Amino acid sequence: MSEENNKEEKTERVKLTTKEAFDFGPVLGYFFRKKDPNRPSNFNLKVMHGINKISIIMFLIALTVMIVRFISRM
Repeated sequence: MSEENNKEEKTERVKLTTKEAFDFGPVLGYFFRKKDPNRPSNFNLKVMHGINKISIIMFLIALTVMIVRFISRM
């Protein structure tokens, strides 16, 4: 019986609210945060974060284009 309850709990999905879905605070915090002096820094880490920032910007641009196209077709 307890195995069935565990399976049901695992398959149950948590629904996001609209406020949670459109919360861009962590994204903006990623771009505009202060440098931590205790964090180790090397070239590979800097390049990784640079590529992540580029990919986030490209995603947001593509999302904006898709929304504009959807709205303009209505």
